[in-house]
Amino acid sequence: MAKEYLSTQQDVLAGLNSSEKGLSSAEAAERLEKHGANKLAEGKKQSLISKFLAELADPMIIILLVAAVISTLTEWFTTTGFEISVPWDAIIILFVVIVNAVLGVLQESKAEAAIEALQKMSAATSKTLRDGEIANVKSEDLVPGDVVMLEAGDSVPADCRILECFSLKAEEAALTGESVPVLKKSDALSAAGDVPLGDRKNMVYMGSNIVYGRCSAVVVATGMNTEMGKIAGALAAAKEEDTPLQKKLNQLSKVLTWMVLAICVVIFGVQLVEGIIKGGEEFSLLSVSLNSLMIAVSLAVAAIPEGLAAVVTIVLSIGVTKMSKRNAVIRKLTAVETLGCTQIICSDKTGTLTQNKMTVVDHYGDDENLLASSFSLCTDAKLAVGAQISVGDPTQTAVVDYAAKIGLPKYELEEKYPRVAEIPFDSNRKLMTTVHKKPEGGLIQHTTGAPDVVVGRCTHILKDGAVVEFTDYLKAEVAAANAAMADKALRVLAASYTELSDVPAVLVPDEVENKLIFLGLVGMIDPVRPEVCDAIVKCREAGIRPIMITGDHKATASAIARQLGILSEGQLALTGAQLDEISEEDFERDVEKYSVYARVQPEHKTRIVTAWKKRGYITAMTGDGVNDAPSIKTADIGVGMGITGTDVTKNVADMVLADDNFATIVSAVEEGRRIYDNIRKAIQFLLSSNLAEVLTIFISTLLGITEILKPTHLLWINLITDCFPALSLGMEKSESDVMKRPPRKSDDGIFSNGMGFDIAFQGIIVTLITLASFFIGDYLETGSFRLADSADGTTMAFLTLSLIEMFHSFNMRSRRGSVFTMKTQNIWLWGSLALSLILTITVIYVPFLAGIFEFTAISFKEFAIAVGLALSIIPIIEITKFIQRRLNK
Repeated sequence: MAKEYLSTQQDVLAGLNSSEKGLSSAEAAERLEKHGANKLAEGKKQSLISKFLAELADPMIIILLVAAVISTLTEWFTTTGFEISVPWDAIIILFVVIVNAVLGVLQESKAEAAIEALQKMSAATSKTLRDGEIANVKSEDLVPGDVVMLEAGDSVPADCRILECFSLKAEEAALTGESVPVLKKSDALSAAGDVPLGDRKNMVYMGSNIVYGRCSAVVVATGMNTEMGKIAGALAAAKEEDTPLQKKLNQLSKVLTWMVLAICVVIFGVQLVEGIIKGGEEFSLLSVSLNSLMIAVSLAVAAIPEGLAAVVTIVLSIGVTKMSKRNAVIRKLTAVETLGCTQIICSDKTGTLTQNKMTVVDHYGDDENLLASSFSLCTDAKLAVGAQISVGDPTQTAVVDYAAKIGLPKYELEEKYPRVAEIPFDSNRKLMTTVHKKPEGGLIQHTTGAPDVVVGRCTHILKDGAVVEFTDYLKAEVAAANAAMADKALRVLAASYTELSDVPAVLVPDEVENKLIFLGLVGMIDPVRPEVCDAIVKCREAGIRPIMITGDHKATASAIARQLGILSEGQLALTGAQLDEISEEDFERDVEKYSVYARVQPEHKTRIVTAWKKRGYITAMTGDGVNDAPSIKTADIGVGMGITGTDVTKNVADMVLADDNFATIVSAVEEGRRIYDNIRKAIQFLLSSNLAEVLTIFISTLLGITEILKPTHLLWINLITDCFPALSLGMEKSESDVMKRPPRKSDDGIFSNGMGFDIAFQGIIVTLITLASFFIGDYLETGSFRLADSADGTTMAFLTLSLIEMFHSFNMRSRRGSVFTMKTQNIWLWGSLALSLILTITVIYVPFLAGIFEFTAISFKEFAIAVGLALSIIPIIEITKFIQRRLNK
């Protein structure tokens, strides 16, 4: 067969063994098996081994591996010579490193699976003819011969030959580099040779977007056989970049690495100078070197928060999955952090703030049943037997549903009053008329439309059960009712009727639509979503300003905005036409005055977002149409609509709302704040612990105590005692004031809002308590205070430090609030406390493990003292937080 673009539609269909009705499901399944999925080949996925090695390549892990080697050498090369023994320290360090790497690989695989699951939730679908009917088929399941229906806003899912099109324009910049949309046609091209891709006017290609019109087209190539596939080769899926927080943590990792090396050099220098000053037989360069190396190993282990990266990644991935369950599908991890900074939410009205369904909410008239019947019969909307919701024009479905709700379903009315004639609605005369047979004989004519027009065609009115003359007084009464509804931003329609003996020979509107009997009015509106009002209140309390953007009239938009609490006193509404008259400079200066934008075009949205951003505000913008893509891309948080949104807007969005609901945005902001809060709590908890370990080792070394805590002890605390509570803190529920604080500044660092001070202060307190426990243990063992190594002192210091971290994790449930006033419990934290406590007691009192860790079985008295010292961290931090709260006031 000749090239598809040089062949007629019929020849292309014949060559593909297809037809204008598409393929059967069975045939499509066979072709899918033969041609494979309609997606580009992904780059080779990283193997488990390469992922494992990548985990080991982290600078902090390398330091631990070096520490394991040094630990072994210092055990073997003693001051008395070379002596091989079981290097338990090194074995435990290597075990921990391997377990940490395995957990990292498992978590990365879990995160990838979670992201893939989220991508499947928002996977692209295509309207496809299968078995002669239109069905939504996953785009990756399309096969050559499928007939797809495309319209403005759709992404073209495969290479297709157009069968029929109507004013179709496609943007093909991804393939041709030409940003101007191309006007398409369906006729075969005539050319002696090949035709350049950009000139194939009867083809649409994967990677392009439909920006105007609609078409039906047959798929001619899928997957790697498409033009995009030829260009891409083995195109790998775009890798999710690290979030700003993760980048800051990577930088922190490097800082800690250099800090460890610097402290090790200082310790070695101090001990070397001390040894030289002492001189004599006591001085040994080998001894100083071995001691310094062992201290260096301890410091390396103490300074490195081994579980920090894993904790952050796990908390982020769990949070994103939780968001998806609340209908907010996060497409970019950076959005989670940015959500917590959001200050402005620019939202479409229809479907997001409202239900996107016109509903009759008020009526005026003498006979409601006759009024509802008149409106329902005088429409083209359809209500299937047994159905609750009609189908058709939104205004017409509103009145049909209204009639059905009061017991007058249209299918029953149509059976009782069959239509025999009609004059379709015309925007010039603003009326529609239908004529129906009556069960008892004769005909009834219903005419509905704009109230002022209908009133002008009526000579009588149904009043108090009787038809009376439509006097000026009664017309004024109707006008007042109309005005009252209009003041509530309702769209008002009027209904009338008249009795006929025969169907008019010629249905001329001016002759038929006269001398009517006025029935009444209905007022309809697209109701606000009931949950949105509370969401707006939450926004205000959280320091977030909601902005309404709509294509509706200014009066309607303003009324709904006031009802929702978006338009407050002193704030203004602006139309698109008025916005066009304002200069960029003036608009940027005055943008904070406007809370409602009415009768706007999609291009106005970009201008609104840009103005807010220039004022320094973090802005979210919703959108659904293809022309909304630029504004969504410009916004700090682009929000696509999952139901009404086009593929183009979803693809550029940072977040997609599965339910198109404004309240979901607010829930996502709340969840984003919770996730970021919990990550910071975990970071503060882990770093204060590491700081305490470093200070404990450093101070004890300067005091001449060389082994207050061994590297294996510190690793145990970092990975067993610390990691489980840190992960549990990531599961903490939102604090009660999370949506009553102003948004976080986007340029805030890790240690902002006093976190740097908290880490330092808490680290020092833990250090002092740990040192106190060591000296008490030594005193209880020897009966005197010494500056020397002590088995009981080391065991008590280890127990105290382990328990402090467990108890301190409860302090960290809130960085400023009292743990005793929190109304919820974190069952994960209680579970981690129980697990860590059991493991810690086991490692001290089980002889085999105690021997490996070089612990001694301390007495009940020593154990009780260690527990008491550890518990003191709770009242100390409670008092500190109380003082901080008072100072903040």
